[in-house]
Amino acid sequence: MKISTDGANAVQILLFVAGLSLVPALLFTVTGFTRILIVLGFIRSGLGTPSAPPNQVLVGIAVFLTIFVMAPTFKAINDDAIQPLSHGRITQAQALDRGQKPLREFMFKQTREKDLALFVRLAHVKQPKTRADVPTWVLIPAFIVSELKTAFQIGFLIFLPFLIIDLVVSSTLMSMGMMMLPPVFISLPFKILLFVLVDGWNLVTQSVVQSFH
Repeated sequence: MKISTDGANAVQILLFVAGLSLVPALLFTVTGFTRILIVLGFIRSGLGTPSAPPNQVLVGIAVFLTIFVMAPTFKAINDDAIQPLSHGRITQAQALDRGQKPLREFMFKQTREKDLALFVRLAHVKQPKTRADVPTWVLIPAFIVSELKTAFQIGFLIFLPFLIIDLVVSSTLMSMGMMMLPPVFISLPFKILLFVLVDGWNLVTQSVVQSFH
């Protein structure tokens, strides 16, 4: 009996280690991490500061915002799958089935029907009648494409005010005959000042988080 228990523990440890290697891929594919990180990258590009904030800071912000956004989903997974499995009330197969349901619900909520229909057609699967009929391996790429589109839409709106400042500064310099002076030297302080005055980080964070609701 002891040998059987030790064998089961060894299998669980092996699965746990293998699961850790999949965490980065899951972070990018089935959560809001991609959208958040792209939007933060657009802010940095719009400001014209390619190294501030540095990549490590942007990734760190994106990770914790992702945890904040995904907290209800993670709680549902913990309550429905992880805790029952740790107490031996369900099998690993049942835990996997229960655990993916909250994630699928989150992804369905963020995925456009057009993108989902595209991958259903590309996968040559039977036309689903309900969400339960859509395979997870079809849902994930549709979700990723939808996230990219949403992130670029938000990024476009973020870019507009910075673009206007660049155009105004560039036109002003040309009208003054100062064509040899790079416009970025003049527009950068104005863009940073504008971003600070409107409390840009607060507005962007609020907009990104609310875009998931």
